[in-house]
Amino acid sequence: MKRIDTSGRQEALQSPFAGLQIEGLPEGPADTAFPVTPGKPGRIVLRRETAQRGGKTVVVVTGFEEQHRTSDINEIARAARQACGCGGTVRGREIELQGDLVPAVRRFFEAQGFRVAGEK
Repeated sequence: MKRIDTSGRQEALQSPFAGLQIEGLPEGPADTAFPVTPGKPGRIVLRRETAQRGGKTVVVVTGFEEQHRTSDINEIARAARQACGCGGTVRGREIELQGDLVPAVRRFFEAQGFRVAGEK
């Protein structure tokens, strides 16, 4: 049986992908999982929660339509955190913003063109 030298002095093993050429290949498909349709961003719902959070209040933004990809929701959450000056996270298709900031969150989403319901 032939032994393989493992001392590090050998030439690199041949890569199975070394002979592949990228030139001449067609462009890949666009991200069509949730195609964004032009128009209004849609309706969202604000909900204030304190349960299971040690008495801390968070504003949960729910109801994003299917036209909004997960990456879009992450970008919206980042912008909302910056605009409201708070922390937060995205869980599934919901945005959780830390603090009792319902008026600021409402103003932010209305400025983005969303119809906002809940927590007047």
